[in-house]
Amino acid sequence: MVLALFGVVAAVMLQCAAAQTVHVVGDTSGWIVPQNGAEAYVSWASDQTFVVGDTLIFNFATNAHDVLQVTKDSYDACTDTNPIGNPITTGPANITLTSAGDHYYICTYGRHCASGQKLTITVSATGTPGAAPPPSSTAAPPPPPSTPSPTSSTTPEACAPEPSASTTPTANGPTTSTTPGQVPPPPPDSSSPGVSGGFFVTILSIAMAALF
Repeated sequence: MVLALFGVVAAVMLQCAAAQTVHVVGDTSGWIVPQNGAEAYVSWASDQTFVVGDTLIFNFATNAHDVLQVTKDSYDACTDTNPIGNPITTGPANITLTSAGDHYYICTYGRHCASGQKLTITVSATGTPGAAPPPSSTAAPPPPPSTPSPTSSTTPEACAPEPSASTTPTANGPTTSTTPGQVPPPPPDSSSPGVSGGFFVTILSIAMAALF
């Protein structure tokens, strides 16, 4: 298990080392007062990509030059009044880039900075950022069709005709059947001609039987 852990640590260290880049400032010219002024280091930096974790190497002769990180104002004015850290006076000087943003370096000897021995670089956190993905051109699906709400409908019972009353003959006389919900017709009045005629026929039959 110890060997496996050691292997993982070694692999991580190798990966980190491979990801870092060493930049030799000024290439073969080194860190000197350039003949064509500050444009020499501006041109050199424009061909580089600086990422957090990279290392700058300033090659210079000890006691002839130094290197100091300063603010932008001090860089523009070539002054060491606002230093970031201490000047490195022994060459070559190795500086590890630990933060993203603009970094400014000058030589504080005499008029070296005013003569062009100054460097500005821009450090990114993770290298060149990738381009943002283009917006998707796929149209959003249409919304589902709305379901119509149920409407009131007339039931068949409401449309069906109501049955009328019917008369069913029986042995005891006609019987009237009515549909539930209907009022039955009134019984025949005793004063109707049919009832009166039957009553007189009955009385007449009784009287003739008594005479004979």
